[in-house]
Amino acid sequence: MRRPLGLAAMAATVVVWAGFALSIRGIGASGLTTMDVALIRFTTPVILLSPWIPRTLRSLSRERPAVVAALCVGAGLPYFAVSALGGSLTSAALVGLVIPGVVPIFVAVLAYRSLGLRIRRAQAAALGVILIGVAASVSWRTGGGIVVLLVAGLIWSVYTLALRSTRLDPAGAALVLCVPSALVTAALIGFGLVPSHLTSNGDDVLLYVAVQGIGVGVIAALCYSIAIRNLGPRMAACLGALAPALTTITAVPLLGEPITTSTLVSLALIVTGVVLFPLLEGKPHHVADRRPVVAAHGGLRR
Repeated sequence: MRRPLGLAAMAATVVVWAGFALSIRGIGASGLTTMDVALIRFTTPVILLSPWIPRTLRSLSRERPAVVAALCVGAGLPYFAVSALGGSLTSAALVGLVIPGVVPIFVAVLAYRSLGLRIRRAQAAALGVILIGVAASVSWRTGGGIVVLLVAGLIWSVYTLALRSTRLDPAGAALVLCVPSALVTAALIGFGLVPSHLTSNGDDVLLYVAVQGIGVGVIAALCYSIAIRNLGPRMAACLGALAPALTTITAVPLLGEPITTSTLVSLALIVTGVVLFPLLEGKPHHVADRRPVVAAHGGLRR
């Protein structure tokens, strides 16, 4: 029972991740502004998860401020804004490829620099394959956008490490990152500091409520936790590598984006690196070696 449940949860997560990349790229073609979509993205989970607010407030007293800040920044409004900018400068395929592809690299580097954790040579080789894949996607038209997507990947990596350290449950973590972002976005729109077209684009609002608010904000957050619990981090990471492929394929009919040779090369390299990274985690070379290792799921293993 655990395996079918985990597979179903991971399948839902992959679909939502692909939808995130497609919807980020589609903001420019909709009647909504980036801040409109941000308000939808963060307000919808707050409403749906409101029954968990009292318990989350009680849990916050036991949480470290640095972890709370990392959750808010790493998956909140700053991450969303940078991702949206990168999507406007590149393509849905590159959003789906670059951001999740570089997360293992940044997680490994951040953990090494801040916590002194080591990376196995075989894993370093897999990370090198990902880097080559990202480099293969760069062109004179997408170079600036790739840099922005790299920044988005770095921000998400901070969230990944914070998520491994937090004492909050998945619903609580989602509320902690969504509530401040929703309030800030609402204030920016309410005081007229950013443009808004919410009231005149009902169909687009409903679409983004479904994809960003319910999909990304609630379903993906909960389903990924279920997948990790039932399949383990290695299998979940491998299945998660299907998201870039799904994004690339669906961007053709939905957004009219062509599949270029460089995109296919980048897709093959990045997915290969992401799949190999958890498979090469291995076991400690010597029982006396007690230094922690960066685990496949972005957490820390001793």
